[in-house]
Amino acid sequence: MLCGGRPLSGVAARLLRSFSLGPTGPNGRCDILRLTRPKVVAACFAAACFASHSVAGDCPADLNADGVVDGADLAAVLGGWGTAGSSDVTGDGVTDAADISIVLGGWGPCPTGNGVIERELAAISLSSYPWASFVQSFNRTSTVRIAVDPAQVATVANATADVFVVEDRSSLEWASNPTLADVRGTPDVVTFGASIDASVLPLATTTLPATNGLNIGKGYDLVVDVNRNGLLDAGDLIDGGEGPGFWIVSDLTAAGPLAVSQINSFDTNYAPIAAAMQLERIYYPTDIQNMTPVPLVVISHGNGHNYAWYDYIGQHLASWGYIVMSHQNDTVPGIETASTTTLQHTAAIIALQASIGGGAFNGKLDSTRIMWIGHSRGGEGIVRAYDRIFDGTFVPTNYALSSIKLLSSIAPTDFLGTNSANPHSAPYHLIYGAADGDVCGCPNSDIADSFNLYERALAERFSTYVHGADHNDFNCCGVNDFSGPAGTSIGNAGAQAIAKGAFLAGVKYFIDGQSAAKEYLWRQYEDLRPIGVNANYIVDLDYRDPSADNRIIDDFQTNAGTDLSSSGGAVAFTVSNPNEGLLNDANTTFTWSTADPRNGMTRGRTSDATKGFIFDWTTPSTLEWSVVEAQRNFSGHTYLSIRAAQGTRHPNTVALAGTALYNVTLVDNNGVSQTINIGAYKGGVQRPYQRTGYGTGAGWQNEFEVTRIRLTDFLTGGSMLDLSNIVAVRLSFGADGASVQGRLSVDDLMLDKD
Repeated sequence: MLCGGRPLSGVAARLLRSFSLGPTGPNGRCDILRLTRPKVVAACFAAACFASHSVAGDCPADLNADGVVDGADLAAVLGGWGTAGSSDVTGDGVTDAADISIVLGGWGPCPTGNGVIERELAAISLSSYPWASFVQSFNRTSTVRIAVDPAQVATVANATADVFVVEDRSSLEWASNPTLADVRGTPDVVTFGASIDASVLPLATTTLPATNGLNIGKGYDLVVDVNRNGLLDAGDLIDGGEGPGFWIVSDLTAAGPLAVSQINSFDTNYAPIAAAMQLERIYYPTDIQNMTPVPLVVISHGNGHNYAWYDYIGQHLASWGYIVMSHQNDTVPGIETASTTTLQHTAAIIALQASIGGGAFNGKLDSTRIMWIGHSRGGEGIVRAYDRIFDGTFVPTNYALSSIKLLSSIAPTDFLGTNSANPHSAPYHLIYGAADGDVCGCPNSDIADSFNLYERALAERFSTYVHGADHNDFNCCGVNDFSGPAGTSIGNAGAQAIAKGAFLAGVKYFIDGQSAAKEYLWRQYEDLRPIGVNANYIVDLDYRDPSADNRIIDDFQTNAGTDLSSSGGAVAFTVSNPNEGLLNDANTTFTWSTADPRNGMTRGRTSDATKGFIFDWTTPSTLEWSVVEAQRNFSGHTYLSIRAAQGTRHPNTVALAGTALYNVTLVDNNGVSQTINIGAYKGGVQRPYQRTGYGTGAGWQNEFEVTRIRLTDFLTGGSMLDLSNIVAVRLSFGADGASVQGRLSVDDLMLDKD
């Protein structure tokens, strides 16, 4: 659309189109204005002509001071039309066309004080709307792309610019030295299109170093030099400034930069430990005496297993800067004794470090930063050990409850149940094979349901569910108990590559605070996996961060009726067979039955509290949450998060025979809406692992995976959506790219800060 021979910005053009549609147009807000405020309409026509470029300098149009000029600011101007006051952006004593001009011209994120626009730029390309996904972590072998939406930053439309990849600098460093120096020698020269889908452009980044000491990645800032003067100045765009704009990440499955020394068997002779359980196998960086104190990782094996079977974990983590100890574990009596050996061996290695290996790592063990890894009964044992300290029934020596920074269970049992096998406030990780023939996830025994422990975790948590992996693929030497369809086994090498990536990402994020690791906890595995993991392996990732500054729209834990969310908003739906309740399979079979609507939900015992919402569809259908007034400002959050699982062996799941997709729509207070199909992010809701047994049909336990959508993705393409006043979140099925039929459970609809 042209105005005086110039192309209008995306926002301005959309506004003009809205006004010209009349009372039957799709945008109720502008149609109402056309009918009731003709002077405002005329002013909008005029203002749109003035709004074909971004406003540099400060941000006068950000009337609500939320860092972005959007629908909330436009609504304030329209609401104050003809008056003075806060809506008078120009300060000329009246709110009029000139004020709308500034709002439309400055649409999008506010520039910094020096006129530089800070925004997400590093991206991967998507095959459908929103066309780009702004991410932080890129594998060393992948291509970083630059993405800018001309509808939000009009100065880049059809423009040629230089794109610099620079060493990460703080805002103070940028202020003192705005000179652009590309780490590759020369910047990329790119030409943006007129729309976002033509403005997601590859950069020459495959040779960028990822090596950065014991950090798994190296951070960089990304700058679009719009005026091409080699300086970061007014009108330029930057991704970075306070922390890197993006990370180039090493292969998380490959050995780290450190040589490793190994003590095959150390006899602790530590009095509190049972006489037959004294031995430890220890791994540490060979040059550790030249390092600052490093965290401790403790490995607790399962029943019938051996403490010497986990070299792949010990060698891997030690090469990345950790002391790792695997100990004899007293699993035969049960979980309580297993937890005791974990507690006591942790105390022993701290107490005896001066005598281990001739004092090789004496004084270099940081007892305030500990990760416990446990397998099978040992996986439940580490959780029970934490629970005992948490409850005050065990008082550790040489360390404290706060020392335990991460629990990671490999296919844990659940002998003790809700109150005793409980991670409580500890960050928690579960890694679990779908072909496990021992702790099988079967519907007839709570003891064999590993997800019970995961669902009890109250702090930040993530799970790694691996198709084709069995119980002993996660050690070197256990019996082959593979129990999946022929041809789907990934074996020890495949499972252990996935495990190494998950353990390293977890310890680097939760213990060392390396933000480069975080996206490996939750991005769809189809989108981001460690370099050394086979691209054909199917892995489901679930993630939840219940931090106090995040907002839960519905976790189904309160307000048990299907028509009211846990946050108190109305829930409306046209999906079929809605059912809300405990995620527990009610019988001993996976055969589908209408009498057991939560079939396949081996996520909790009857004494557990984990709940969700289950439904199905064969025709176009919706599920919509009204957002309570106190939660309607989405603009201060980063992601909309929801997790979902297909219902195993349900006729709709069988008929779908693949990944389930649905659409997510946000609706603001003015009736403006924007929709994204979750399939845009290269994944979806995985089909259940096609394992048989426990009844007729194929399909194993229901497997949740998370989808997190960056909220600003809903603004792509000049969307007029007002993120500061969202009144509804809608899921839709059966049409417009969503699966035509299916059976899903959804849970934990929430807003995340990060």
